[in-house]
Amino acid sequence: MLHMLFRLGVVAALLLLLGACERQSEVSLPGMSEALAPEYGDTFIEASIGDASNLLPVLSSDSASSAINSLVYNGLLRYNGQLELEGELAERWEVSDDNRILTFYLRRDVRWHDGSPFISDDVKFTYQLYIDPEIPTAYAESFSQVTRVETPDPYTFIAYYDTPYAPALLSWATAIHPRHLLEDTDILRSPLSRSPVGTGPYRFSEWVSGEKIVLEANPDYFEGSPYIRRVVYRIIPDVSTQFLELQTGSLDFMGLTPLQFDRQTDTPAFRRNYNKYQYLSFGYTYLGYNLRRPLFADRRVRQALAYAIDKQELIDGVLLGYGVAATGPYKPDTWVYNPEVMPYHYNPEKARQLLAEAGWHDANGDGILEKDGKPLAFTIVTNQGNDLRIKTGEIIQRRFREIGVDVRLRVIEWATFLKDFINPGNFDATILGWSGGPEPDQYNIWHSSKTAPGQLNFIGFEHPEIDELLERGRRVFDQEQRKLYYDRFQEILAEEQPYTFLYVSEALPAVSRRFRGIEPAPAGIRYNFQHWFVPAAEQKYTR
Repeated sequence: MLHMLFRLGVVAALLLLLGACERQSEVSLPGMSEALAPEYGDTFIEASIGDASNLLPVLSSDSASSAINSLVYNGLLRYNGQLELEGELAERWEVSDDNRILTFYLRRDVRWHDGSPFISDDVKFTYQLYIDPEIPTAYAESFSQVTRVETPDPYTFIAYYDTPYAPALLSWATAIHPRHLLEDTDILRSPLSRSPVGTGPYRFSEWVSGEKIVLEANPDYFEGSPYIRRVVYRIIPDVSTQFLELQTGSLDFMGLTPLQFDRQTDTPAFRRNYNKYQYLSFGYTYLGYNLRRPLFADRRVRQALAYAIDKQELIDGVLLGYGVAATGPYKPDTWVYNPEVMPYHYNPEKARQLLAEAGWHDANGDGILEKDGKPLAFTIVTNQGNDLRIKTGEIIQRRFREIGVDVRLRVIEWATFLKDFINPGNFDATILGWSGGPEPDQYNIWHSSKTAPGQLNFIGFEHPEIDELLERGRRVFDQEQRKLYYDRFQEILAEEQPYTFLYVSEALPAVSRRFRGIEPAPAGIRYNFQHWFVPAAEQKYTR
């Protein structure tokens, strides 16, 4: 999903959405209490609906690429299972009393996958990559807040800010790039885009386009070699095919659909082979309107469309109850969530009233509203391989028709979807999702300076008060004060409806029972992947 899971923290999309403790599953987890000594070996196989696009983190923003990058690269910091920042490439750090100077003391035992030592110049070079105007990255904003950096020695890195910047520490959780391999090269044509070299727990091994990406355990990893020897990402665009592969044992991990989780895996055979987990995810699904299209210029039209959608119908019919309604970009169980935001309960009469006020009427009696001789019609695009989004679109399409809106639903292959539709802004409306983490800063998605091609405000939303609130929210460290800014931010989004926020779904992963070391936590289950293992007697792949 465009979900665009960036590696700024857990992955860089952690800048996008605040998360908090997830609800742990009622599902039984056999084997979790077993006291087994970890052992090395075996292969972990999972599927992706789309191929990676670029394995240089500065250039990638899609979830497929970020999943690979999260195992190949490290940041200075990371989130642990309790969503607390801890050192990764930095063994410790200091924040000045005025919150304007960050000093990182780097680990001295880290090497790049080619054997070269990791030093502070690599961090400085990464910073320079992100602020280089010639490099088309979606993540320059956080680094543009830095006024200068210093590397007083190979293992100390200092970042200076003119004004306090609340997400500053999190921004240094971004993947660090190897200076010795990228300096004085054309980044856009670097071979590292296809064959990355990082410092992470896994080394790149093979990429067969459209088929698979293979990673091998890094035996020299500074925290110790991961127990699982190989990770294979298979490109399987169809979720139904993925599920068939899971049932035959060809996959070790899959995020199940609600139907699969609730009905198709409740069998003795599946329970013998897989454990299931359940927790509220860090993301939300939305219907986003391209505000550059004249059709969506009037907010009454957007509000009407919101009233025409029955969110509970989507939760019950698409998610089978495994989710909650979304009213904005924050989960309901987080400190930043504003419970007073207008929820837009299903009200087709209100929708028709707003459309009439906006000048839309059925002049010829065909059931479709018109204005100035043009029908109220548009196309919703979404990506292939995500049945939940497709089903959501079909239900929305039907509900819109009931209020006189003619909608076409178009499903597009992932790479084409991004390249030809989303990135250039070539769409009317889209059903997509964002994933994120504990930092509530939403600047990259909603600020008016982020509307250029390839940036994250691809719907073209511009609002002066939103800009001001986002700027203020990132300049204060006091949580109560930040909440005042973000409460108002959510109120304006509800009023303007640039997105119709649909739902926050529950993550429903299934993992092969032979994998041990899985410890569900507020961060989910993948945060400690390098500590997962398979007992020798149960290992399935010897090569």
